[in-house]
Amino acid sequence: MSGLTIVVAATRSNGIGHNGKMPWHIPKDLAFFSRVTTRAPPGKINAVVMGRATWESIPPKFRPLRNRMNAVLSRNSEYPLYADELAIPNAPPAHASLFPDLQTAIDRLKSRPDVHRLFIIGGSTLYRETLGFSTTPSTPSLYADRILLTRIHEPDFPECDVTLPDFLNVERDGSGSGGLSWKRASHAELVAWTNLVDFDIPEGVQEENGIRFEFQMWLRL
Repeated sequence: MSGLTIVVAATRSNGIGHNGKMPWHIPKDLAFFSRVTTRAPPGKINAVVMGRATWESIPPKFRPLRNRMNAVLSRNSEYPLYADELAIPNAPPAHASLFPDLQTAIDRLKSRPDVHRLFIIGGSTLYRETLGFSTTPSTPSLYADRILLTRIHEPDFPECDVTLPDFLNVERDGSGSGGLSWKRASHAELVAWTNLVDFDIPEGVQEENGIRFEFQMWLRL
């Protein structure tokens, strides 16, 4: 298994964004994302891997995401980022690093003994690649093992112009999924894996700001 975990919020029709942003505001989901991608044992740190557009969608005052390694993918080697913290001993953990592709980023991050977990946080191209839907074949080491999905039940936000591949219905998506199949974990398994002692993950459908949503975890078979 690869050890890659996807974190995403998606509607029932798999909408994940509109005009480069999420069209909903769910504070509890934002808090869950922050805590689950940050929590690591003493002496360890998590890494969040994202495409350039996802990096740019984060408000400047919040990037790089604090207390996490930020790995940003771009084929433009001149894209302006902060100093490469992977090459600087004892650099602050909030610095961002630029990588030309996912394979390079994963290889570099996995080579570090202080990295605890690797999270894929967007955008759609990166989700497709790690779910096995990319038209360019990926190695098994780039397939995600786990999906932390905040499922938006209502409303459906039909204005979404970016979608998550329908990983639960390969035939309907029509692009293939590299033979990957998934099962939903129990709520108890979700709580145990995240180990968020300072955050209550509610079970079942919740409602906030008029939005009905549910925290789910899916595991690759």
